[in-house]
Amino acid sequence: MSTKFDFLYPHSSYHGKVKPENLVFNANLQEFAQKVGYICNLESNGKISGEEAFKEIKILWKQLKESKKLLKVGEHPFQNDEAK
Repeated sequence: MSTKFDFLYPHSSYHGKVKPENLVFNANLQEFAQKVGYICNLESNGKISGEEAFKEIKILWKQLKESKKLLKVGEHPFQNDEAK
């Protein structure tokens, strides 16, 4: 039986190339998707306006882009790890 935490904050296994920066970005991406889902539900139920939802999602998107940039995910996709 799953806990309330598992229900509210589900996570999926990572299936990409296992590198610390990829794992961190994957966690950030899953958190982004979950928060966007919450925001969409709040807007759908009339708790926040569409404009407010858009602003919140835009902020989350900028944070996700910044994390990708800081982690340098995907900058050299064809570079061998051994070549570093």
